[in-house]
Amino acid sequence: MSFIELSEDDRQILLTLARESIRVRLLFDRDLQIDETVFSHALQQPACSFVTLKIKQTLRGCIGSTEASRPLVVDVVHHAASAALDDPRFPPLSLQEEALVSIEISVLTEATPLLFSSEDELLAQLEPGVDGLTIESGALLATFLPSVWTTLPDKQQFLDHLKRKAGLEPELPAGKLKAWRYQTVCFRE
Repeated sequence: MSFIELSEDDRQILLTLARESIRVRLLFDRDLQIDETVFSHALQQPACSFVTLKIKQTLRGCIGSTEASRPLVVDVVHHAASAALDDPRFPPLSLQEEALVSIEISVLTEATPLLFSSEDELLAQLEPGVDGLTIESGALLATFLPSVWTTLPDKQQFLDHLKRKAGLEPELPAGKLKAWRYQTVCFRE
């Protein structure tokens, strides 16, 4: 698993653009337009990211992707506004809340498929606090970032909650699952 090398300037630019993207959507009801070619080579690389918003350490929105389909800088700008206004678990962020929200960006490595024939084999391959996990069964799919381990440190609970997030029963046999592991580089305001 390899990471995109992001300088401290790259990280600050992404955080600034994420904040600006949220403000533009809140104030003008449109997406922030950027020219990705003016940014560093690292920010122009196709990558996937998640933008997580919190108010006083409480989740307020989180949107991202697990497949790299556009430049990282474009991906972050898009997900920041979506986390603020389009996360179906929360009402849209208000202007008053925007001043209180903290932004965390997670840049994902390419996902690696996991091979397993039992749930124990799947769980044995996971490193708590390091690995993110995506599972799929039919049309149902869900992912947990590595940061979720802080609230679900037990491997079995982590997987059971991820199954529920995907709309699956925790008792679903491992043979009915596909799984991928990835890691993240996280930075926050």
